[in-house]
Amino acid sequence: MLRELTIKNFAIIDDLHIEFNEGLTVLTGETGAGKSIVVQAVNLLLGARADASMVRSGCSAAELEAFFEIPEACPAASILLENDIDPGEGLVVRRVVSESNRHKITMNGRTVTGQMLQAVTGHLAGISGQHAHQRLLREDHHLLLLDAFCGLHAERQELTRLYHVLMPLLREHGAILDLQRRQAALAEVLEAERHEIREASVQTGEDQVLESERAILKHREFLVQALQEGMQELYSRDGSILERLVALSKILEKAGRIDPESARIGQRIQEARILVEDIAGDVRGRLGGLEMDEGRLEAIEKRLDALNRLKRKYGGSLDAVQQRLEQVQHELASLEDLDNNRRTIETRIAALKEKMTALAQRLSAERTKGAVQLTSRMVQELAELRMGSARFAVRVAPADPEPGDSGPATREDKRMRETGWDTVSFWIATNEGEELKPLARIASGGELSRVVLAIHAIMAQADAVSTIVFDEVDAGIGGRTADVVGRKLHELAKRHQLICITHLPQIARFGQHHFHIAKRVAGNRTVTTIEALDAEKRVIEMARMLGGEHMTETTLAHARELLETA
Repeated sequence: MLRELTIKNFAIIDDLHIEFNEGLTVLTGETGAGKSIVVQAVNLLLGARADASMVRSGCSAAELEAFFEIPEACPAASILLENDIDPGEGLVVRRVVSESNRHKITMNGRTVTGQMLQAVTGHLAGISGQHAHQRLLREDHHLLLLDAFCGLHAERQELTRLYHVLMPLLREHGAILDLQRRQAALAEVLEAERHEIREASVQTGEDQVLESERAILKHREFLVQALQEGMQELYSRDGSILERLVALSKILEKAGRIDPESARIGQRIQEARILVEDIAGDVRGRLGGLEMDEGRLEAIEKRLDALNRLKRKYGGSLDAVQQRLEQVQHELASLEDLDNNRRTIETRIAALKEKMTALAQRLSAERTKGAVQLTSRMVQELAELRMGSARFAVRVAPADPEPGDSGPATREDKRMRETGWDTVSFWIATNEGEELKPLARIASGGELSRVVLAIHAIMAQADAVSTIVFDEVDAGIGGRTADVVGRKLHELAKRHQLICITHLPQIARFGQHHFHIAKRVAGNRTVTTIEALDAEKRVIEMARMLGGEHMTETTLAHARELLETA
């Protein structure tokens, strides 16, 4: 239940605070005073989209705040607890709409998203205005209303859950069937790739080794010449490095008999001679390794050409070639398992369809039975709302089959939606002798307003929303019809908290609480005010609604009579 509403710097409203109670609260005032702005503020606190144009001119931000009492059994309490918000002492929803389009929403001081706000407040309050009228013209909403009337929320929710499990499986099944249709050609391509890579016996890093060897073979003459030159300098020719080191070693050996330090130097010369001999051996060995093999260079070129073709084809490196081989083997194994996968998925699909069929059949049966009951109730309610000549029908019809291929599907499968097999539409004839027509073709706004009110009256026991705001319930009606609508609102207020904006005294007189909204100019600015009316002020407001600003004793007496007989 909505207990308090605070509005600051919103449209033409400077600062308003309203405290609400149970039953029927009416808001009245001159056209343009700001009554609908109050509804707009409530709508934002219920999760409607905000924009900077809503901020009062000259202000940086608008601030909206509502306090709700939340019963323990209300679904909103469970949602709040799941998100670590304690609803025990009620719920404070605060929304700041910034001129810079940077908006903020909090619940009990904690910042939340608009989606979270809608999830919670959707169970607390609803607005019946222009959007509710437009929504009532849509057939998908007719189905929702019929299901709510029949108490089918749990079955419908379970069917929706199963539907969203089934859809990905059907897509996967279709992909497998498509793959199987292409399986032979695909397997042939994959097998050819596997054979090509395996036949090549690719070794990681092989291309780098071969390229190094190719470079050596291409420059063999230069390398042999360099090594031979080195061999001669080190070992072969007269006066080679080794020969000079041997001579020097002998001289220092003699000197070392006299001078220990010279002996140490001689020892190092001897070590150098041994090292030069080792180097000369390495040079000799390398020269032997560079013996010309006329066919080796050609073989390397062929191998590198083959490896480069594989690299170009499969990813640019030998590692990528190896990875492609693994991928091909995996895909071939998957193709071999396609039949098993298809059968597994078909078993799951069949089980889901069996459950969904049972649910859809139950929903259809309950909807067909409920449509008769809802039709009877609507005719009764419309008669009470001075539409005694109206005929009303709730029609349940099979949904059209979905186009396209969804795998192995019967006609019933193709008709299946997340809500079942059915479409529901409301039909009405408002005058005697007229044919029934879809509700969307209803001509009178007053008639549509009464249809909306009749549905609210019927759904009152099933509807978990405790607060309903009526913005256009009096559209297109007046006189005795307005009186009947007022009585209907009074009855509905026994089960819900109602907040009703009205221009009609015949409706306003049934309010248990009455607020007057007015606007005035203060300091060159338009300011909207709200006042809770006591008994005498209420008589004056009712007289204004009856006769305008120029009140007479007659209009005042009429106003008192309306209130006394409410």
